[in-house]
Parts: sequence; C-alpha cells; structure tokens
Amino acid sequence: MAAEETGLRVQEALDRLTGTGAREAGEDLVRELMAFYGEGLAALVGAVAPEALVPALDRPAAAGLLVLHDLHPEDVGARIVRALDSLPRTPAVLVGHDPDSGTLTLRRAESGGGCGCGGGDEREVENAIACHAPEVTAIVWEQAPALLQIGSRPPTAAEAR
Repeated sequence: MAAEETGLRVQEALDRLTGTGAREAGEDLVRELMAFYGEGLAALVGAVAPEALVPALDRPAAAGLLVLHDLHPEDVGARIVRALDSLPRTPAVLVGHDPDSGTLTLRRAESGGGCGCGGGDEREVENAIACHAPEVTAIVWEQAPALLQIGSRPPTAAEAR
C-alpha cells in the first residue's frame, strides 16, 4: 500500500463527510488517530537500535510513517538522495535543494549514449521525493546545457547570414 494511495483514500473519505461540522469532526478524528499512532510508533522506534531501522527506510510505507511523525533518522538531504536512489534507473541528478523555500532542483540524467537527452518519468521522481522528503514543495527541472553542433564543413555564405 503506497502512502500516496492511502492519503488519497483518506481525503476522499473526508470529502464524503457532509453536513454542519462533519468535515471538522472528520479532521479531528484523523488528527486524534495520527497522534495515537505517532505516540506508539515513537515508542517502537525508541525501543530499537537505530541500525535496526535501516532496512525499513527503503520501504515507502515505513519511510512515509517515520517522516510523517518526524521520526526518520536521516535529514532531508539524505532522504532526497535515498528517494532518487530508490528508482529503478537514475532519471535525475540532484543539482541543489533550498530548504528555506522547499525547492529542489534536478537535472535529467544523461542516457547511456551521453547525448544529454536522457530523462525518465518526472512523475515517478516526484512521487519518490514526496514519499521520502515531503519538505520538498517544488521541483525545478534544470535544462541540460545545449550541445555545440559542429558541422563537417564551414558554412556557406547563404548559411552564414
């Protein structure tokens, strides 16, 4: 079960609540349950050695719960790298992260041919980042530098104009 799917199902359930005060009651219910589960999760995390958590950090549901309850042992930078590394191929290269604005700058990874036109599924990258590093509020895709095209002959007078 993916964290994104669960979040969407919870939101859909809240959206179905209608009537005076129903939405607020639903949100209060979710908040209370989150606090209850967060307290239990914090007790479990505190009871195990930190290295015992490492295998769970690559599992989206576990990582998402740890982040959601501010219990993840890694800082946001490490979690961004973990998110990119979790993808089946490397579709993006980390350029930078501005924690003040929440903006992450990525560049599409080069394809095997080195032409700079590699890429990957941006949505896949965004989902991985959202799971591992929800502090990232915007992703900016930096364009690869334009390649200099060198012809096989000097330009003719008509081409030079």
